[in-house]
Amino acid sequence: MSNLNKTLQFYLKNASRRGILSRNLSFLTRKADENSKRNSVVKEAEKVVGYPTSFLSLRWILNDEIANVATHIRRLIGTNHPLLKTAKSLILRNEQPTWGLIVLLISKLAGLNSNFSELECDRTADILHSQRIIAEVTEMIKTSHLIHKGLINLDSDDTNFSDLNFGNKLALLSGDYLLSSSFNEVAKLKNFHVQETISSTLRDLAESEFIGLRNKHNEPIPSKPLPVQKEITIPLEFGVKPFKLEHVLGNMKAEWTLRNVLGGGSLLGKCCQCALILANHEPEVQELGYSFGRNLALAWQASLEKDLFREDKFSLVSAPVMFHLEDDPSFYKEIEKGLSTDDEVSYDLVRKTVMGGPGLAKTSQLQKEFSEEALNTLDKFPNSESKAALVNIVNSL
Repeated sequence: MSNLNKTLQFYLKNASRRGILSRNLSFLTRKADENSKRNSVVKEAEKVVGYPTSFLSLRWILNDEIANVATHIRRLIGTNHPLLKTAKSLILRNEQPTWGLIVLLISKLAGLNSNFSELECDRTADILHSQRIIAEVTEMIKTSHLIHKGLINLDSDDTNFSDLNFGNKLALLSGDYLLSSSFNEVAKLKNFHVQETISSTLRDLAESEFIGLRNKHNEPIPSKPLPVQKEITIPLEFGVKPFKLEHVLGNMKAEWTLRNVLGGGSLLGKCCQCALILANHEPEVQELGYSFGRNLALAWQASLEKDLFREDKFSLVSAPVMFHLEDDPSFYKEIEKGLSTDDEVSYDLVRKTVMGGPGLAKTSQLQKEFSEEALNTLDKFPNSESKAALVNIVNSL
C-alpha cells in the first residue's frame, strides 16, 4: 500500500472518530438533495409560465456592450476580485429560482383584469408582454446591485492593485449599464405608476447601504444591541406607519428586517406589484402581490444566510450573528473590534461562538415566519397551476 493511501486511510479513520467526516458528508448530502429538489421545483414552475426563466436576462447579458466587458474580465483571473464570483453565479444560476420567475408566476396567478389585445398579451401563457419586461427588469436591477456590491476597498500597496482597480471599474460600469438599460425598458412601458414604483426600488437599494455602522473595511456591522428587544413591524409600502430609526437599530430582528427589506425585499415586492398594475388590478390585489414578494425575499434571505453560515461564508449582519447578539449582547465587544484601526474581528471565533448559541435556530424560525406569511398571502388567490408552483417554491427554501 502506498504512503499516500496509508495517510488517507489514517485521516479518514480519525476524522470519522471525531465526527468531522460524518458531519461534512451529512451537510453535503443534505445540500445536494435540497438543490435537486429546488431544481425540480423550478423546472415545473417554468413550464407554467411557458419558457425557461433561468436565461431570462441573457438578452441583455449577451449583447455587445456586456460581451465586451466579459472579454476584459479574464484579466481578473487570479486576483479573487468579487466580480469573478458574481459573473460565475450569473451564468450557472444553479442555487435558486430567478426573481423574474416569481414575477411571472404572480402575473399568471392574478390573471388579467381587463381585455387586452393580441399584440399586448401572450395567449399561450396569459401573461402580458409588458409583464415579461418587468420580470426582466427585476433580474437586471438585482444583477446590477450584485455587481455594484462587488466593489472593494483597495490598498495602493497591494501587488494586484492595478488589476483590482480595473475590476472595480468594470463592476461600476457594467452595473451602471444594466441599471440604465432596465430603466430605459421601464420608460418604454409609458406607465407613470410603474415608473415611479420601480424607481423607488433604486432608492431603497441605495438606502440599504447606509443602515447602521461600517468597519474600517467598509463592511456593515450590527448596531449595539438595545437593552430591551421589542417587536417592531417594518411596514409595507402600502400602509406606511412612521417609525424611529433609533428604535430599530440595535433591535436585532427589526434591524435585520429593515436592512433586507431595503436590500432586496422591496425590489421583488414592488416588481410583483408593478406586474399587477399593468394587468389593471385593484390596489388590494396589488398589495397582495407586494406582500408576497417582500415576504418571499425575506424568507429567501434567511435561508441563504443560514446555509452560507454553515459553509463559513457569512456577513456580520447575517441573521445568525444578529440573533446571537440578541441573546448575548456582551459578545458585541468582538464585533466592534472592526471599528478600530488597530484590531480585527476574529471570524473563526464569531462562527464558533454563534454555532454554539441559538442564532441558527432563531434564523430557521425567522425563515419559517416569513414563509408562512407568504403562504398566507397565496391563500387569498384561487387554486391554480401557478399557485401550486409558488407554494412549492416557498416550501423548497
